[in-house]
Order: sequence, then structure tokens, then C-alpha cells
Amino acid sequence: MKKKNALKIRRRHSELSYHAMMLPGMIFLLIFSYIPMFGLWMAFQEYAPAKGILGSPWVGLMHFKYMSTLPDIGLLVRNTVVIALGKIVIGTVMAILFAILLNEVKNKLLKKSVQTIVYLPHFLSWVVLASVVVNFFNLDGSVNQMLGTLGMEKINFLGSNQLFQPLLIGTDVWKEFGYNSIVYLAAITAIDPGLHEAAAIDGASWRKRVWHITLPGMMPIILLMAAMNLSSILSAGFDQVYNLYSPMVYETGDILDTYVYRMGLISRQYSFGTAVGLLKSVIGMVLMVSSNGLAKKFTDRKIF
Repeated sequence: MKKKNALKIRRRHSELSYHAMMLPGMIFLLIFSYIPMFGLWMAFQEYAPAKGILGSPWVGLMHFKYMSTLPDIGLLVRNTVVIALGKIVIGTVMAILFAILLNEVKNKLLKKSVQTIVYLPHFLSWVVLASVVVNFFNLDGSVNQMLGTLGMEKINFLGSNQLFQPLLIGTDVWKEFGYNSIVYLAAITAIDPGLHEAAAIDGASWRKRVWHITLPGMMPIILLMAAMNLSSILSAGFDQVYNLYSPMVYETGDILDTYVYRMGLISRQYSFGTAVGLLKSVIGMVLMVSSNGLAKKFTDRKIF
């Protein structure tokens, strides 16, 4: 018994260093994620900064009822879902295709160079990339100058309700598909090379090997990533939209996050903005729990 107790004490002491390493992250999470959650009370109050949360009058579900009467809410949800779905679906397809093609590159130097170039945009903030996108696609940008040299009319990409959503989806896919391909590239490398060799000996072309061996081997990871992305269906990318949109494209570019920002901080409707944000968070939590169940059902793996 003494030996067992001594071993337990040693294990606890050995684990202290790991807990100490986690402590700064836990403190950061507590300060910036959990403590601010007390502000959710504002969704059920008529919040006034002078009175504070404790002194503001309680109004119950008034803001949620008011939200349901607004004609813009349906448009906001539609824009958010369309943009988010476009980013997820097209981004996933591009990441899978890139991973398959990159796996075929045999030159290590070329492979690493391509990986570095394609991964780089992921690590750049939209605050930086938005200025690049604007310089390319505004009326005096590089794309319109090129169209002018070809004798074509200029296109207002950033001010057109028909083109703004494709622009958001396309630029986000360009930024993220390289980095997202890492997990699919890892899934490909886990496939038994003997299957490809046997198929090649039997006369299977590269396309048939990809279709019948590579993609089925990647399918558990594809389904798992799809289930994980389901929880972000109402998160269309605030930082990207905020840095690129304008009142001219509110009809197709305004999303729930930007609406909450405008209502809560710009218009100072703190309680109403909190109510919209809370509803979005609740739906996101339901989707996250659902995605966990779907991941368990189709891939026999849980997200959490």
C-alpha cells in the first residue's frame, strides 16, 4: 500500500509541470471566454450603461420577440448560411483536390515550395488581405485595368450584390484551402501504397485509382471534417466581411455577426445585439452537438 501511495504521489508531482503549462491558457480562456458570458444577462434586460447590468430593468424575452418581427432577420440568416455553406463546400472540394494532386508530386523541393506558397495566406489576417483584395477588385484595381485593356467595361465587384457573395467565397477559399489540405494529405499518406501498386498492375488508370482507392480511403476523414464544419454554419467570417463590405452590398453581404456589431456597438442597442448574438450561439451549440452525433454515426469517431 505504501508503495502504491508513493507511486501516486510521484505521478501527481510529475503531472504538476503539465498543469503549470496549461495554466496560462486556462487563465486566458477564463478571462476572455467565460467571465464575459455573464454579459448575456443583457439579452433579457433594457441595458443602460449608466445603471449597469445589476441596475438595468428586466424585460424578459422582449428583444427576442422584437427580433422575430424584423424583416431583415430572414435575409441575414440566408446570407450567413449561403456564404458559410459556399466556403465549406467549395473549400473542402478544393482542399481534397489539392491534397490529391500534391501527393503525386515526387520532387521534394518542388513539393515543399508549393506547400509553403499555398499555406502562407492562411497565416495572414483579413485586415491585411482585405487591402489586397480591394486593390485587385475595386473600380481602379488590377482586374478592372486588365478588363479595360481588353476593351471591356469595368465591373464593380465590391459594390455589386450579385458578385459580392462569390467574391467572399472565392477569396476565403483561396486563403484557406492550402492549410485545410493538410489533414487530407495526412489521410492519403495513411492509405496502403500496395493497393495502388496492385491496381496499377491490373491496368487501372490514375483516375480510377483515385476514384476507387484514394477517395474511399479518405472518406472517414472527409465525413469527420464535414461534421465538424456543420457547427460553423452560422459563422460566415466576421473579419473578412467587415473589412470588405459596405452599405451598397448589405442585401447579400450582411451577416449575423456584422449585424450584431452594428446594432450592439455602433447603434448602442446593447441588449438587442446581445439577444441576436445569444440566439446565434444557441443554434451553433445545437449544431455542434448534432455534428458530434453525426461524426460518431458515420465515422465511429467523436469530435469531443
